[in-house]
Amino acid sequence: MLNCIERWLVAANRWILIVLLLAMAGIIFTNVVLRYTTGDSIIWAEEVARHMMIWVAFLGAGLALRFGGHVAIDNLHRAVSTRMARVMRSLVLLGLSAFFIFMAVASSDYVWRTRFQSTAATDIPISFIYAAMPVGFVLMLVHLLLIARRYVLEGDYARSEEIDGEAAGSL
Repeated sequence: MLNCIERWLVAANRWILIVLLLAMAGIIFTNVVLRYTTGDSIIWAEEVARHMMIWVAFLGAGLALRFGGHVAIDNLHRAVSTRMARVMRSLVLLGLSAFFIFMAVASSDYVWRTRFQSTAATDIPISFIYAAMPVGFVLMLVHLLLIARRYVLEGDYARSEEIDGEAAGSL
C-alpha cells in the first residue's frame, strides 16, 4: 500500500513539474516570437513564467532530495565506522526534518500575511504564489521520510531507472 502511494506521489510530482516546465517554456517562447515579429509582447507572460518557476523550484526540490540531487558532503560519514555513520545520518535526518517543519510553518504564516496582496499584471493573489513554499517544504519532508530508513542504514538515496542523482540535481 505504501509503495503504491509512494509511486503515485513521485509520478504526480514529476508530471506536475513536466507540465509546469512545458507551459513556462511555451509562454516564454511565444512571448519572444511575438516581441520580435510584431514588436509587442504578452503583458502577463514574464510574470506568469516567474511564478511558474517559483512553483517548479519548490516542487522539484523534494524529488531532487529523494534521488540525491542536492549538494552533499559525505566524506565524514564514509570515513567512520558503520555505527557512527548511522548516528551521523540520523542526526542529519532529524536536522533536515526539523528545518522542513519550521520552514513549512513559517512560510504558511507568510502566505497568510500576503493573502490580500495581488500581482500587477494578472491580479493573482500573492499568497497563491507564496503557497509554493509550504507545499514544497511539506513535500521535501514527505520525500525525506520515505527514503529515511534506507538513507540512515545504507547512506543511499532512492533509485529509479528513469532518473539518477545527477539528473535530479538538474530538475
